[in-house]
Amino acid sequence: MADFESVRVMAGSETGLCVVATARPDGSVHSSVVNAGPMAHPVTGADVIALVARGAAQKVAHIRASGRASVTFRRGWQWAGIEGAAEIVTDDAGSGERGLRQLLRDVFTAAGGTHDDWDEYDRVMVEDGRVPIFITPDRILGVP
Repeated sequence: MADFESVRVMAGSETGLCVVATARPDGSVHSSVVNAGPMAHPVTGADVIALVARGAAQKVAHIRASGRASVTFRRGWQWAGIEGAAEIVTDDAGSGERGLRQLLRDVFTAAGGTHDDWDEYDRVMVEDGRVPIFITPDRILGVP
């Protein structure tokens, strides 16, 4: 049985690469490959899986409608899946004391990202309308 610690190990071993799945309005599954990583929720401090997505992405629209998402990390035959409530942060009010700009950076680094020019990173995030998404685990499954 997987737990959040095994999720941390799995996410780190694949530099955060995973599959995120959301439900379309017709009930079918939409999935895509993203970079995500474990971190503490900026307001509650709870363990969450965090990712950054374009605000216009279909996964964002699906999360807005359903409020849920699933993320699966894998390494060989080992895998960990996290299902739970998903929260999209669209302004500084939902980002705690960090502010949205810093929160986007924090999520990017939690997913294994690095950047040589953070000002450029910030500019691109604004241009793309990127938003951080937090998935709070209701269920963790897998083979660690």
